[in-house]
Amino acid sequence: MSELIAHGDVVTNVFQLIGFWENDITKSIAWAMCKCPVFMKRVIADILQIDIEPNKVHIGYQEFEEDKGITDLEITDGEQFYIIIEAKRGWILPSAEQLTLYSERKGITQSRVKHKAIISMSECSTEYADSYLPFHEVNGIPVTHLSWKRIYILANESRAVSGFAQKDLLKELMEYLGGIMTMQEKASNWVYVVSVGTGHPDNCDLTWIDFVEKYRRYFHPVGGGRSGWPKTPPNYIAFRFYGQLQSIHHIDDYVVTRNLHDMFEEMPDKESEVDHFVYKLGPAIKPDHVVKTGNLYPTLRVWAMIDTLLTAKTISEARDISKERSMVD
Repeated sequence: MSELIAHGDVVTNVFQLIGFWENDITKSIAWAMCKCPVFMKRVIADILQIDIEPNKVHIGYQEFEEDKGITDLEITDGEQFYIIIEAKRGWILPSAEQLTLYSERKGITQSRVKHKAIISMSECSTEYADSYLPFHEVNGIPVTHLSWKRIYILANESRAVSGFAQKDLLKELMEYLGGIMTMQEKASNWVYVVSVGTGHPDNCDLTWIDFVEKYRRYFHPVGGGRSGWPKTPPNYIAFRFYGQLQSIHHIDDYVVTRNLHDMFEEMPDKESEVDHFVYKLGPAIKPDHVVKTGNLYPTLRVWAMIDTLLTAKTISEARDISKERSMVD
């Protein structure tokens, strides 16, 4: 069978053609709900705990109202319920201002339906959203969260009782959501190289090396601004200490938290002002020769391709080769 290549990637399902931005994701979910009545019923039931008739439902995409912004999705049957959905990519939640504006929109305020809700939709877990949504009710309208993982589960449950065409569509939606849920570029061979040492976080006896070698974990602030930390988890991370590269690890899983005590009992039970990625590290990949640090500042974090780290004499050399290669590509 022929292959379709888009932007260097093999297209395996129709939803990939729509894209991977926030608007693309909500558009894909809305399309699946329209074409798969069982899926629509399960999503609405999960949010509002009511039974609906899918053929009465209207879904509005990117609805504009002056001074109230643009909603990602507005879903209503005009009789029982009215839902506004705000989708975000990654572990991001809508702001208080955004939720307030949505609660004041004419569609939802003037509707006489009994069940109303504003839904945050992103990769955030329900537990995380429960803690960090700005509020759980605004202007009398409940605010709740629906994760990509939960939508994936609902799609999978719906497949079991759907027709053949719907089964195929929901399978493709699940594949699409599965790629979104990691936030990682799975095909990427770029490695984020960080420096760790014998120092330790405040009020914690564990050293940074302990986190990596004893617990096979690592954490850092979610990036943005001038921090220099990644905004999304890399596919691979490497650690250097004692003047050389020690190990490379695939990031098998991660969570986002503001209280690191939830993940490490040795850490103080204190909420941080910023979110942190906590990575679960795969088995160590070690070079078969000593890879010295090279010409790098002691705490500098750099990116390099995995093959260069395993073959170069120094980390700085691996970085430079990777940069040159990427410029050619």
